[in-house]
Amino acid sequence: MTLTIRHDWTIAEIQALLELPLMELLWQAQSVHRAANPGYRVQLASLLSVKTGGCEEDCAYCSQSIHNSSEVTAFEAQMQVEPVLQRARAAKEAGADRFCMGWAWREIRDGAPFEAMLSMVRGVRDLGMEACVTAGMLSDQQAERLAEAGLTAYNHNLDTSPEHYDRIISTRTYQERLETLQRVRRAGVTLCCGGIIGMGETLRDRASMLQVLASMDPHPESVPVNGLVAVEGTPLGDQAPFEPLDLVRMVATARILMPRSRVRLSAGRESMSREAQILCLQAGADSIFYGDTLLTTGNPDVEADRQLLADAGVQANWQECQTTA
Repeated sequence: MTLTIRHDWTIAEIQALLELPLMELLWQAQSVHRAANPGYRVQLASLLSVKTGGCEEDCAYCSQSIHNSSEVTAFEAQMQVEPVLQRARAAKEAGADRFCMGWAWREIRDGAPFEAMLSMVRGVRDLGMEACVTAGMLSDQQAERLAEAGLTAYNHNLDTSPEHYDRIISTRTYQERLETLQRVRRAGVTLCCGGIIGMGETLRDRASMLQVLASMDPHPESVPVNGLVAVEGTPLGDQAPFEPLDLVRMVATARILMPRSRVRLSAGRESMSREAQILCLQAGADSIFYGDTLLTTGNPDVEADRQLLADAGVQANWQECQTTA
């Protein structure tokens, strides 16, 4: 199969994909996935909250916002460099080859916290791992310094469609998110950018969000697909659980739209059956977050994930390295 890379997908075309009979959608996604990812290799990524709570943003889904009344309301000091690198070493020993670090900030702060971030990035890269940071908005100079430190990727999600966005967050505009992504791209750092389903959006909203991602040239190198983890004390705390097959459809459609991107099965996995997760892998997910915590919400544990991948017959990157060593 010859892969076709497009940046001109319309919302109507994408919604039509999302509405296909599931078997037809999976077949199309499988065809693309087999061509783009022969051998079914899956990257394992580990995620650590370096600075938890006290965020000035009012994201309706987030337990770390000062505007919400979840259990994660108190400001916690940023972790020091060495404890973070110890966690990175442990993640590597467990099989992860990408280490993602999160700061509950509206924007990156200069000074000692930023210098520590740069040291963490350098330390993770020295371990031979990919390093990803998510810390809100940033300046051109900060993006350039992160690139010089060796940062692999910067995560800054769209969260939802432009049309639904104002119902989810009011403290940052959609345009500011896009400008942050442009700064990251100009600095030569790869993009990690996706969104969340299950926040009261329509099917057209999902198609619209994917259209924004698929219109980027080049496509984001990493596209996390999340299902809402409803947290008590947040405005979306009483939201009904997302439908697992809807997440399968999002993964499959993202794979068709962005053949070369790494589609990451991210938050929400803990509420999904093993079978639904395997369908996501079949639909084109080629990365999972590995370990029992995603920032402040739960995630399947390491041994359960290893068994899941073994039962699905897919190979993690670290297993391939062992085979070829």
